[in-house]
Amino acid sequence: MKTPILKTLQVESKERLDAILASVLSISRREAKQIVEEGFCAVNARVVTKASLEPTVGSTLEICEYEDFFKKTAIESTLVPQILYEDEGVIVLSKPSGLTVHEGSGTRESTLVDWLKQNGYTLAPSDDSARDGIVHRLDRETSGLMVVAKTEEAADGLKVQFKDKSAGRYYVAIIEPPIKEDVVVDAKIARHPKNRIKMSVQKEGREAKSAFKKLLLSDNQRFELIAAKLFSGRTHQIRAHLAHLGRDILGDDLYGFKSQNAKIEIPRVMLHAAVLYFYHPLTNKKVGFFDTPPDDFKTVFSRLFTKENSSEIFDQEFISSLFDGSN
Repeated sequence: MKTPILKTLQVESKERLDAILASVLSISRREAKQIVEEGFCAVNARVVTKASLEPTVGSTLEICEYEDFFKKTAIESTLVPQILYEDEGVIVLSKPSGLTVHEGSGTRESTLVDWLKQNGYTLAPSDDSARDGIVHRLDRETSGLMVVAKTEEAADGLKVQFKDKSAGRYYVAIIEPPIKEDVVVDAKIARHPKNRIKMSVQKEGREAKSAFKKLLLSDNQRFELIAAKLFSGRTHQIRAHLAHLGRDILGDDLYGFKSQNAKIEIPRVMLHAAVLYFYHPLTNKKVGFFDTPPDDFKTVFSRLFTKENSSEIFDQEFISSLFDGSN
């Protein structure tokens, strides 16, 4: 049992343990669930970690001091996002790899949302304050472009666009081995049956569709720079669909890439959201942004690709033109 004890009480009604804690401590159900799962509660002197448990009425509930658990580490200077554009409705930024977009179960480090609030940016309110302003997201390991809403009107407009795909992003990635040809993968995705951190192609999953375009072979022809477009927004979609094709993104140990294959240091997952487009939710004007891959990506790229035309690859018009008419 963790110490010290913050509160001891008698259970007065038959409810889930996380619901009892949320009410007693005036916190969210998500926070209450985390407290239980981390072993901060005991029922009749026995530690419990199942948030859905319904203690018997009259049971003694002990809650340990949990404040330190929710203290977040500060964002490192290397993980600070770069603001590329801002007006009264939206913020367009470049998110570095390693920065989590918003708080989730077990998140201990400060997030993109935390940073924006701490630095005085106005964000559209949401049902969960940890997700204020967020209308789409990037995986923690992925770098690149995001748009954040500052008002409810902007948030509503952007959410509709990301749902109907009038707004979206194009990505670049370095993979192994090369794909045989440009390909569209239309395959449902769900949680991996054996590793709940991963996603995988499964018949009972949610609809997911991705397009992949060949860009440039590495000097030894073992690796390839590709571009990707999503027609849906599933968690780890690009990574799961590439895994379905038997391909790995460099640095993506979760989905199977073996770093020693490249014989150079791979600092992170080599996936970057390079192009962002949407209709401004307050003016209805179509806007587009381009974000050159960061130094860590370009360093890996330069060690594997030395062809003369490689610099022409990272261009907004060129990457966007690849997907003209895609369906």
